[in-house]
Amino acid sequence: MRQDLDGPDTTTTGAAAERGVSAATGRTRTAEREPAPGAAGHREAAATASAGSAVPRSGRGGARALQLLLITAGAVAVYVGMRLLPTGTNLNHMDFRAQGGSTVEFCDPAAPQFVRVTEARSPVSARVATALPAAQGRPVEAVLSLRTASGKPVGPEDLLVVHTQRLHLMAVDPTLTDYQHLHPQPGDAAGEWRFAFTPRAEGTYRLFADFTPVATTRGLYASTDLQVAAAAGAGAVSARHGMSDRTPRQTVERDGYRFTLRPARPLRVGEPVDFTFEITRASGGAVPLEPVMGAYAHLVAFDVERSGFAHLHPMQADPLARPDAIHPAMAFNLTVKAAGPYVIWTQVNLAGTETFVPFWMTFAAGDEPRVRRAGVNQSD
Repeated sequence: MRQDLDGPDTTTTGAAAERGVSAATGRTRTAEREPAPGAAGHREAAATASAGSAVPRSGRGGARALQLLLITAGAVAVYVGMRLLPTGTNLNHMDFRAQGGSTVEFCDPAAPQFVRVTEARSPVSARVATALPAAQGRPVEAVLSLRTASGKPVGPEDLLVVHTQRLHLMAVDPTLTDYQHLHPQPGDAAGEWRFAFTPRAEGTYRLFADFTPVATTRGLYASTDLQVAAAAGAGAVSARHGMSDRTPRQTVERDGYRFTLRPARPLRVGEPVDFTFEITRASGGAVPLEPVMGAYAHLVAFDVERSGFAHLHPMQADPLARPDAIHPAMAFNLTVKAAGPYVIWTQVNLAGTETFVPFWMTFAAGDEPRVRRAGVNQSD
């Protein structure tokens, strides 16, 4: 480029060059004496760039770090502000935060775990009241009251619909042989939820409430107890349902169906376990499986102390994807944090009738070399 701009060398080419009579040469000399119109701009830009590059790297890095810090602080402020804003209900995120240690953690549906509800402090308290004293074998009409730690009522507008219901209530007797999955409905007063059930056993029933606040969109729990008196003749109800057998097993046969709950690995504390739940008919025909609460099966696990529970749903992306008609099978996952026996209740809808089947299993401590799985000792 520079050679084209300067032209031929005119300082050593003879008389014509000395007289400067060549117009072309004159133009060339002019070009040599006066820079092209854009050259000055280019040199100024270069000078500016050079001056900019002279700024210390540490200064530029510090400016960028400050800018990043300000952006991060702004994002955090917006997040906190949004959390504190009302969510369309009278409650916000902070209403569902319990103060102090040993509090109930929000549930992550992607990583289902056994939650020890009674050993931790929940930000929501639950109380139950009945119109008449509860008795074994007799229908009970009850009211469950839910309130935050600050005393605010928790009503239907404060809870999300999860698996077709805003509130799930798991009721289980002291022997874990009578489990009922209930769905209280909003009552007349704020924070009140009405439900009815018929207890098949006597003693202190534990009620676990499972719900998801609108303000947090994460599962939360609360618990309370209901005393049930013994009633003459009611003990036969439990016997007829065949629920008193705690023998660990993988397969249960009932009413012409075979139910199987098979763990994929030995049962150890703290290790996620995949389960496969299967149903077949003794006749070999199609299983009349219908959805229940937005899925084709639900599992709920309890420990013998009834310290908590785990509410499990099928792991597939679409819980309403219909399984095989002849041999339906669904996958579940569970992690427990304490060793000992557990009962896992399965719940399905067969031809319009909800059916509950219990499976007893024992989880061993993580350092034990052998594990009892469904009644069979298994080695790693």
